Amino acid sequence: MSDEGLSRRQYLTTVGGSAVAFGVAGCMGDGGSGGSGGSEPTITAGTAPGFPPFEMKEGGDLVGFDVDLLEAVVEETDYSFEGWEEFEFDSLIPALNNDNIDVIAAAMTITDDRDENIDFSDPYYSADQSIIVRGDGDFSPGSLDDLSDRPIGAQKGTTGESVVNEELVGSRITEGQYNAYDNYVLAVQDLENGNIDAVVLDQPVAETFAANRPVSIAFVYETGERYGFGVREGDSDRQSALNEGLSTVQENGTYEELTQTWFGE
Repeated sequence: MSDEGLSRRQYLTTVGGSAVAFGVAGCMGDGGSGGSGGSEPTITAGTAPGFPPFEMKEGGDLVGFDVDLLEAVVEETDYSFEGWEEFEFDSLIPALNNDNIDVIAAAMTITDDRDENIDFSDPYYSADQSIIVRGDGDFSPGSLDDLSDRPIGAQKGTTGESVVNEELVGSRITEGQYNAYDNYVLAVQDLENGNIDAVVLDQPVAETFAANRPVSIAFVYETGERYGFGVREGDSDRQSALNEGLSTVQENGTYEELTQTWFGE
């Protein structure tokens, strides 16, 4: 493994107190579409830092599993990778449809609602939802029913928020007991500070927080969700290229290497 890979693995042991700084990207004009005048077609990617180990900032640099995986996938295609733009998670689909970016790589779950607005690559990761609580607290829920009448947090626009809105708000908690955050670092900080009692988030991200922060996973809520790279509707060229590149990195061992680096699996 390269020195770079080792430093990134070491980073997972120090995911800690600093909040993530977000640089909301400006417009990219033609969204890096390239291809005009016979030039090489390009891909500009968008993501939302603050979701370790998939995407986060390390010393001002954007790093993570999604970052490494997408760049490896594009390397196997005829497209030239133009770089990354950073947004809040719920701004990614508008940025894609406004041609500011060409691909979303942000641990985005493939859902029917999203599939009405954008297209997806083949799935590249499977994850359920975890409910995390303070590690030194006495609240130990074992099911969604145990979250009744408790202040709960999730990140805006995520599957975790969908679970809260669909399964908790109105039946188990009031609308005022749900706290929405721009990123999960802020949600976990609020949990640690005692302002909320639980956070609903993707299982691999919950495992990273539990390994490096004073929080623990209380239980897992199975959703069968799968992550995919997002592209504009009708952008079949990039969609096909991503699928072919993904298949290649899965077959040549790159995907397994990245999984071991970022998840230790």
